[in-house]
Amino acid sequence: MLKLWQVLRLLWRAHPAAMWRGALLAVLVLLMGAALLGLSGWFITATGLAGIAGVGIAFDVFRPSAGVRGLALGRAAARYGERLLTHDATLRALAALRVTLLARLERFPVAELRRLRGASALTRITADVDALDGVVLRLALPISAALLTHAAVFLGLWALTSHAVAISVAAGYLLGGGLVLWRVGRATLGLSARAESATQDLRRRAIGLFRGRREAILQGALPRWRAGLDATEAEARAAMDELDRIDSGAGMALSTIITLIVAGVFALAGWLVVEADLDPALGAIGVFVALALGETLLPLRRGMAEIGRMRDAAGRVLAEPPARNLKRLSESSPAVVPGKAVLELRHLSLARPGWSRLLLHDLSFALAPGETLALRGASGLGKSTLLDVIAGLEPVTAGEVSLLDRPLATWPETDLREVLTLVPQRAALVSGTVLENLALARPGLTEAEAVAALEAVHLAQTVGARGGLSSPLGEGGAGLSGGQARRLVLARALLRRPKMLLLDEPTEGLDAETAREVLAGIRKFLPDAAIVTASHRAAELEAADQVIDLKSYIPES
Repeated sequence: MLKLWQVLRLLWRAHPAAMWRGALLAVLVLLMGAALLGLSGWFITATGLAGIAGVGIAFDVFRPSAGVRGLALGRAAARYGERLLTHDATLRALAALRVTLLARLERFPVAELRRLRGASALTRITADVDALDGVVLRLALPISAALLTHAAVFLGLWALTSHAVAISVAAGYLLGGGLVLWRVGRATLGLSARAESATQDLRRRAIGLFRGRREAILQGALPRWRAGLDATEAEARAAMDELDRIDSGAGMALSTIITLIVAGVFALAGWLVVEADLDPALGAIGVFVALALGETLLPLRRGMAEIGRMRDAAGRVLAEPPARNLKRLSESSPAVVPGKAVLELRHLSLARPGWSRLLLHDLSFALAPGETLALRGASGLGKSTLLDVIAGLEPVTAGEVSLLDRPLATWPETDLREVLTLVPQRAALVSGTVLENLALARPGLTEAEAVAALEAVHLAQTVGARGGLSSPLGEGGAGLSGGQARRLVLARALLRRPKMLLLDEPTEGLDAETAREVLAGIRKFLPDAAIVTASHRAAELEAADQVIDLKSYIPES
């Protein structure tokens, strides 16, 4: 439960003032509800007694009735304010939590982040963050408000009625209600987590079936896929049905406890009226207040039933990234010296993250300003992994990488990103305008700079036909073809004007003529940059000053 406490602290610190106001209003709602029923019970009883005694005409009905109306209206206003403040504060806090999550993900190795790009992983992250709104709305605020309300009611009943009534109400709710809620939390701790896991698995399978439906039909695998989806749905439904059964049982048990408490207080108050001369109207306060306190108990069962789901979500959101052996020092970055190598590899050996077998062995080369190097090799030889190593995203297995005559491992992270840019095979575009996507590389980007970058990759005419830089793109760059999206990503990388540019299959999806034009435009836009491309296309190999076939550096088995 430590993770839940840490999440609560993060959410509360995001907007503490709004959280405190919401918490106070939550307590006020419960107190006004108890006061409303208590005053109503006293008013009804006192009015009846006055009528029996024949003094009804002298009984003041105006102030109690005004109090009832005031409490009713005040409770409705407080409820509205409480919902407004707590939900607004929680939504803002969840937005802050997403920033915290992104900051944590930023420290994960690239191999881990690439595994998070799938629909199932992204759905899991979204569901985990959404699940954590219950930490505040269904656990922290209701429990704390209930405890404070019971403490205030205990003191009020002790002063107005009898210590026996006050103790009976407090003991009944805290012991009886607490026992039921504890059993609900214990019974659903693992069950709610399994239900969430099954639901996410169902969502992942449904997305997979939707995206691969054509292949499934062509290969005759649709019935098998559908059967797997049905089995997963049955598992998720069974877990949810069991949760509903426990929730319904808990609701019945809590309602029974409330009924027994009210009945017990009614009997106790009647006995005190007869034996201890307790005023009947004051005795009625205890009965009606005991009934009103049911509002503090019943909503808590939902939060307790989801505590396992919240706990697991908190554990994943707050998970620390694995340690990375990439040392960064606080030094300034050197300038490019004409004639000196921008990039130099000396006797480099590397393996994929988590693998013991080497991909490449004893690779050495140097690249001067203005030169282009093409890495050639079949898929799986390690071209992308080598680019990740050069970009400082993965450690070398053996050997050394130097950038601007300094070992890569000693570069400060901020300075490294200023001089080196990597464009991977799958680079992301965001929902927004073309200009907003380009401005990710350079805040304050002018339209003239943006157009120059688009012209370099031969995309300016296409963007102009779509409505210009203000034309909108959908999620992931929807609205552009694969080749157009690729060129927009390249234009964004050019705007950083790096001294070292790494391109992983930059002309994928382009015809040969367009590929040659794009490569020529990149070199014209960055005449002094050293460029390394992972290539297998003729246009990329022809544009290179050096070509290295990685097949020659595969270690012998």
